[in-house]
Amino acid sequence: MERKQENIAPPAYDDVITSQPTSSAPPVYELNPAQSTTVTPFDINDAYKIPITYQPPPQQPNTANEQDKLYLTPSPTHSWKLSDFEVGRPLGKGKFGSVYLARDVYSHIPVALKILFKSQLTKNNVEHQLVREVEIQAHLRHPNILRLYNYFYDEKKIYLILEYALNGELYKELQKKGRLSERRTAKYIYQVSDALDYCHSKNVIHRDIKPENILIDELGNLKIADFGWSVHSASNRKTLCGTLDYLPPEMVCSNPHDKRVDYWAVGVLCYELLCGKPAFETTTAQETYRLIKRGEYSFPSTFSPEVCNLISNLLVVDPAGRLNLQQVMHHEWVASHYKPDNEQSS
Repeated sequence: MERKQENIAPPAYDDVITSQPTSSAPPVYELNPAQSTTVTPFDINDAYKIPITYQPPPQQPNTANEQDKLYLTPSPTHSWKLSDFEVGRPLGKGKFGSVYLARDVYSHIPVALKILFKSQLTKNNVEHQLVREVEIQAHLRHPNILRLYNYFYDEKKIYLILEYALNGELYKELQKKGRLSERRTAKYIYQVSDALDYCHSKNVIHRDIKPENILIDELGNLKIADFGWSVHSASNRKTLCGTLDYLPPEMVCSNPHDKRVDYWAVGVLCYELLCGKPAFETTTAQETYRLIKRGEYSFPSTFSPEVCNLISNLLVVDPAGRLNLQQVMHHEWVASHYKPDNEQSS
């Protein structure tokens, strides 16, 4: 059974950018805390009111430092517009728009430009999801979370300026490889857990962790993306969301849920990366629901006892019985296959 997909395939780096990527980490693009403004809201039902800080772009960057920065707007004198970008090949297409490889004409920094049609957002009543995605993702700062630098809009479209992940979707990589090694999976589980633990510290629950929503950068590190289903975790929720194979029992049963839904998703992700398919995948949605409610699944013979221990302590029907993310990162299986020190820059 195939999951519903809106895939972003790994693009050729030099379709827009002529120079090849280096082995060093990319520059870190930070907002300027000394300056701030309230961005003019999107004009869909007056729903978009998102404060974002900025640093105005110069007319012509003339120093190495300036060229290493992505200048964020709007400012009192300048707002982003489509002509500020050289737009290259499409990276992927979704229900509400497309994503393109692009670079801004000031710094020549490669970005992913997500272009959404207002009419489609309004027609499908998902403006609130876009608001949620922008207001949450724009303020998260973690090496394993895809950066949302800013947005702008015109009469018909909304444009999100996103960090560009060179190696594309984890889902595509899994399709190509069939399954991943324990060493690589342990690294990815550590990085996803670390990023989610950071989100939870900011009272944000992702709720839609899956390989399609995780990207790989040029250094082979993961970037969690797509925060459209995320929520601030001030209260228990009952909304049914996310991908069927990754839904935890409490959401399948329409019970209140909290950050521990992400713990369950990490367990399903670990299983899928090592096996090539999710733990509860069946030919019908009804059967998948039944297995999830009961926590029924089996391990392939290729799984080591240590990873079986990790997964079985995450895929626990009672949320209170699941390992937390700190316990995942320090689990013996993860620790035996991955040492995070000095591997990635923050």
